Amino acid sequence: MPSSLPEQAGAIELARALAQREIGALELCDLHIARIEQRDPEINAVVVRDFDRAREAARAADAALARGERKPLLGVPMTVKESYDVAGLPTTWGFAEFADYRPEADALAVTRMKEAGAILLGKTNVPVALGDWQTVHPLYGRTNNPLDLKRSPGGSSGGSAAALASYMVPLELGSDIGGSIRVPAHFCGLYGHKPSFGLLPPRGHKPPRADGAGSGLAVIGPLARNIDDLTLAFDLLAVADPLDPGLRFEPPKPRVTSPRGARLLVIDTHPRCATDADTRQTLAALAADFERAGASVARSSPLLPDLDASHKLYIPLLLTEINRATPERQPELSANQWLGLLDARQRLRNQWAALFREFDAVLTPVFGTPAFTQFDDGPWQARQLSVDGELTPYGDQLGWPGIATVAGLPASVAPMGRSKEGLPIGVQIIGPWQEDRTTLALAGIVGQLRR
Repeated sequence: MPSSLPEQAGAIELARALAQREIGALELCDLHIARIEQRDPEINAVVVRDFDRAREAARAADAALARGERKPLLGVPMTVKESYDVAGLPTTWGFAEFADYRPEADALAVTRMKEAGAILLGKTNVPVALGDWQTVHPLYGRTNNPLDLKRSPGGSSGGSAAALASYMVPLELGSDIGGSIRVPAHFCGLYGHKPSFGLLPPRGHKPPRADGAGSGLAVIGPLARNIDDLTLAFDLLAVADPLDPGLRFEPPKPRVTSPRGARLLVIDTHPRCATDADTRQTLAALAADFERAGASVARSSPLLPDLDASHKLYIPLLLTEINRATPERQPELSANQWLGLLDARQRLRNQWAALFREFDAVLTPVFGTPAFTQFDDGPWQARQLSVDGELTPYGDQLGWPGIATVAGLPASVAPMGRSKEGLPIGVQIIGPWQEDRTTLALAGIVGQLRR
């Protein structure tokens, strides 16, 4: 690649270079394919490869560029999480029994990326049922964190984050119900965004042969190495599904565009999950940076919903969601119990709405530790995570991502520092429902403050 385009160049920078004919789309495609072939054997991120069709699309992009056509991602290579439908490619969601399932149509989000000119190189690895913070697939094997191969890249968008962090691609699509975008971004030093529930149309992101009825918690969203690429991807995805016109909505402009005057609440402890000293200290340093830059920062508020009660609400909603196809794995809920949970969730949303009349965003950890050393295969219910030398239940770490998930709130992740071992630590920025542009703007400010 030309010296003016280092390997860490992002999607926007690559699109600009392509438009200026500094490099061709086929050349750029082949360069990223070569990186995958050279680097992926020890990382194992891009597990479904579509290089022939990618080269065909790159040739078409070169012809379009030569004609003077311009699109936001014209000729830019990328990959998507394995759980997205891509016509002709396997979609397993981590289940070996679906190895031969190949959908006939692309997911809507994939279509949006292609319409913007992106070149799809393939799909990235996921754990079984998208249900883990490490990424081990029964057919494709284990994905490793490129920053330390012994550690997890996160999950369930672990292959997505590993591909980005190793510079195999500049942009990725993930999904999130229990931190599956946010934790990989945190573990790999990336930017990630869990959108407001219902904002980004998820059509075509569904378990194999499912009816696509949708979710009450899960969302799709982007990951990137810089905030500008992340925001561009969000903008491209935040377009209504033509099959569901009721979802038409334009997210409002960000409440804040600089740290001065921002009203922030910082929370560094959770009643349900342990958080290590490195993470809390790094968050405290970020809060101090915001204060020096003119933000108003509070460390507590009576308006903050009860996090323990919120967690107790989140878990049965989550388990019902992820076990919908296997109800024998948990006690059944009556219709009245289910409606009671939905009522409680609405009360929680009302509490958050009241808080966001006083604050622009809430800053929290993403997870209790940086990337952990990978566990052997086995049920995560039996795992213990070491936090400052003390063993704690692995599943308790649902606490931090669950805050935003259960209330349907947007949450952006930005790198904010490094642990004593040199591992990335991210911050979770939670904002008002459907005000995704506020959390994205604050993620960009974090990048400026913590350079």
